[in-house]
Amino acid sequence: MAAIPRPLREPVRWLRRRLGVRLRSALAASVVVAVAFGVGAAAFIYLARANLVGNVDAAARQRAGEVATAVAGGDRDDIAQTLKPSPGEQTLAQVLAPSGRVEAASAVLGGAAPLSPLRPAAGQVLREQRTLPFADEDPFRVVAVGVGTRSGTRTVLLAQSLRPVNESTEVVAAILVVGLPPMLLVVGGAVFLFVGRSLHAVEAIRSRVAGITARDLHARVPVPAAHDEVAALAETMNSMLDRLETAAAGQRRFVADASHELRSPLATLQAGLDRLALVPLPDANDDLVRLMRLESQRLGRLISDLLLLARIDEHGPALRREDVDLDDLAYTERDRLAARRPDLTVQAQLAPVRVTGDAHDLGRALRNLADNAAHHARREVVLRVFADDGWGCLDVTNDGPGVPEVERERIFERFVRLDDSRARADGGSGLGLSITREIVAAHGGTVRVLPGPGMTVQVRLPLAADGRPTG
Repeated sequence: MAAIPRPLREPVRWLRRRLGVRLRSALAASVVVAVAFGVGAAAFIYLARANLVGNVDAAARQRAGEVATAVAGGDRDDIAQTLKPSPGEQTLAQVLAPSGRVEAASAVLGGAAPLSPLRPAAGQVLREQRTLPFADEDPFRVVAVGVGTRSGTRTVLLAQSLRPVNESTEVVAAILVVGLPPMLLVVGGAVFLFVGRSLHAVEAIRSRVAGITARDLHARVPVPAAHDEVAALAETMNSMLDRLETAAAGQRRFVADASHELRSPLATLQAGLDRLALVPLPDANDDLVRLMRLESQRLGRLISDLLLLARIDEHGPALRREDVDLDDLAYTERDRLAARRPDLTVQAQLAPVRVTGDAHDLGRALRNLADNAAHHARREVVLRVFADDGWGCLDVTNDGPGVPEVERERIFERFVRLDDSRARADGGSGLGLSITREIVAAHGGTVRVLPGPGMTVQVRLPLAADGRPTG
């Protein structure tokens, strides 16, 4: 297949981006049909005209033969009679003497010059096409027949107009041209509808796959009744979903089982470290015990987070629906964070806002956001609670380095750390923001990073049933 010329590549790419498959298919089919129709119409007109011209030549040859027979007989009355055209016949005839002088002619020619320079030998027939100036420049087919007589070879010239042929050809061409647009509309419309019906099944598959999340991998796409490529695609998608469901279930079981199995030895380890902390030890050993206790606590938080995510993946958050004062949660979190991080200034700008949800899970989500803000803050963390057009909003802001725009969605994925070394040093697992997003989503809300200095994470939750903040 020939490559698309470089100057046309950009327009072609633009059309491909702008036009859907249905419209592109309809346009392509219309173009192909138009080209094929044009070639076929041109061939048809050419052959039809050639056939009509052949009929004109045959009629002219027959008529010229009749005149030649009369000339060979030498009877002037017969010659004059044969030179008269039949009713409706558009022919002109001349009889030339051996010298080329016009001896006899159709009445309409009068004293006109010879119709053609053709001078065939006796018994010979010649043909040509030419225009005659005295006939409105219409094209004529001229047949010249040589007739042998006692005084020499005479020439019979018979010209028949091609005007009827041209008019018939023009009518046929006009009919074809007028019929082309409706035909293209029918073809394009039929292809558009047919492809649309075929793509309807593809769209059903696409929309179903788009709605499948990690929690409903048991869902399957509809398989069309027809045994075609679309049905094969649907079956392949369902096979892939089977494998994904099996792999995800195995992964969840592994995480849950491993986390459960780790809790008992971890509890034993923490108990031993707690008892060891009560025993006087040299400074170096005391520091080591303190480090081990911190790391065991970090491991405990990681196991707890993994268990929570495994439960969320399996069944979703187990929510208790009740009225929750979002400002009270933020106030409690401010006090906790201020006590835990005395090196930071923790401010709270709280308006009374009530939402519906699980106070424990919402508190955990807020704690994750506050801990993340404290990890990356330089000197200050600010908690804001306010209502906005039917939503309860919670902003957690720090004055740290912020998050690049391209990373603002990725930080909510599991085990993502933009500053890996600092996150590990502070005990971060990379799961806090992911857990927060899961909890907020289960409450019908959203969480996102806002643009601006530092880093601001905003949680938006639907207000309580009365639709108003409390006050």
